[in-house]
Amino acid sequence: MKTVSEAVVIGGGPAGSFTAWNLSKHGVEATVFEEHAEIGVPSHCAGHLSIRSLKDLGLYPLPEGIVENTFSAANFHSPQGVAFSVRLERPVTCALNRELFDKFLAEKAEAAGARYRMGFRVRSLVLDNGFAKGVNIERENNLESVEAKVVVDAEGISSRFVKEAGLAASQGGSLVNAVEAEVENAGNLEVDTVEVFLGKEYAPGFYGWIMPLLNGTAKVGLAAKNGNPKEFLQRLMFKHPVASKLLKGSRVKHLSFHPVTLGGPIPKTYANGFLAVGDAASQVKPTTGGGVTFGLTCGQIAAETVFEAIQRNDVSESCLKEYQKSCIGKLGFDFSVMLRVRSFLNSLSDEKIEHILRVCNRLGINKALKDVDEIDFQGNLVLEMLTKTAAYAAFAYLLRLYLSAKP
Repeated sequence: MKTVSEAVVIGGGPAGSFTAWNLSKHGVEATVFEEHAEIGVPSHCAGHLSIRSLKDLGLYPLPEGIVENTFSAANFHSPQGVAFSVRLERPVTCALNRELFDKFLAEKAEAAGARYRMGFRVRSLVLDNGFAKGVNIERENNLESVEAKVVVDAEGISSRFVKEAGLAASQGGSLVNAVEAEVENAGNLEVDTVEVFLGKEYAPGFYGWIMPLLNGTAKVGLAAKNGNPKEFLQRLMFKHPVASKLLKGSRVKHLSFHPVTLGGPIPKTYANGFLAVGDAASQVKPTTGGGVTFGLTCGQIAAETVFEAIQRNDVSESCLKEYQKSCIGKLGFDFSVMLRVRSFLNSLSDEKIEHILRVCNRLGINKALKDVDEIDFQGNLVLEMLTKTAAYAAFAYLLRLYLSAKP
């Protein structure tokens, strides 16, 4: 068996590349195996990220061309067209070109010393006496085994290697199926505003969105717990009383599909010689389905844990468990809140959603939200909002609804 490096990272997406970058900065030899021939292709994600989170990770501002737009407002729509609008004091989120963003992270990792092996599909883990000792790879029907002290699984939602390492994968019942369209001739949109569409009629178990870009195009998408997401997207674009007007005259250029897990992190993200990061560990926000910034955050923690384990010459799970402890310390409260919010949202009828939006307008919640500058850490956001009178009144109302929805 051939020794490649101290750490093998499976997958060259954002979580994998950021892990490799941070490993390299710690002086750990890292090799990334990516099954596709090119980083960032195909792209499956809308790339709607928090500016504050990117800054905290040292990734913002980004090189020219990666940021396609920034947003300081959002309109939330019911299926019947009732809207609740929020305008913030400054841009809080941005739309990224995911292909260019992924390439940027990979280039940074390579510049720091990480090696990339493109077009190599990892077939399985090399397991020996209960430890992950490397990976079995394939390229053009040629098989090879490579050795490493630690394997970091950043492959994504498939959970193949999580299961092989003896860990519990994300629950299938928490999955939604997403579709996103790139549309052109989207000139009816406010360029600094994200449109969000709620309700079971158009996106059961999730929501729909329109993100305008500065070049007159837009990203339009949704996810659904059941049914055909493409059919729901067509209904949203052509039947919704607001979306159909905003997208009148637009044309779909490209469609992409991908599953999203909303069940929160898997129970255990580490094993002997093995860590899971990003979508592989279901480190995805249950409210919005966004996983990039949390995957980056956990990838950074994973790199620190691997570095310390190699320094101690101990890559057993008793040492690597510090990874999960640190992730819980950083994100655990927010995940707990977001899981409850997701459960609450799933319990609402379309009529109740419309009523809630009317209540938010009546209480002036938009004014309480105007100085928000961070949307990723939503548990802490809730705590901050409770210090404001209007938001507290809204929370009391929503809490009553939440409790009444519980069996």
